[in-house]
Amino acid sequence: MILLDTHVAVWMASEDAALGRQSHAMIARARSDRQLTISAISFWEIALLASKRRLALEQDSNVLRVELLNTGIAEIPLSGDIAILAVGLDMPHGDPADRFIVATAIAHGATLITADRALLRWRSALPRHNAAK
Repeated sequence: MILLDTHVAVWMASEDAALGRQSHAMIARARSDRQLTISAISFWEIALLASKRRLALEQDSNVLRVELLNTGIAEIPLSGDIAILAVGLDMPHGDPADRFIVATAIAHGATLITADRALLRWRSALPRHNAAK
C-alpha cells in the first residue's frame, strides 16, 4: 500500500514535474493494484493551505478531492487510533497534518511517498513501545 503525502497528491493532480519518475512509477503501480491511498487529513491540509493562499489550486479543494478519488485513490479516514498514535510520534516538527499522515502510514503498514526530507525518516518516529511490533 502507498500513502501519498499532501504535496505529492497535489503534484500528481497537477502533473507537476516535482513528482519524480521513481515516485510516479510507484504511484502508477499502486493505482493499478488498487493500493494507492491518501489520508483524509490531506484534504483538510489542502483546503487550509489554499485558504491561506500558501497553495495555488487550479480548482476548488472539493473538486480536487473528487478528482483524486475518481482516479482510484482510496481515502483513509482519521480514526481515534491514528489520532492517539500521532501524539506519541517522535517527529522533528509539530505539524499536526504531518503527524496524522505518518501515523496513518504506520497504522496501515503503508509506504509513505513524500518530498519532505524530515518525513523521509518517518519510521524512526515510532514510539519506543510500538517500535518492536
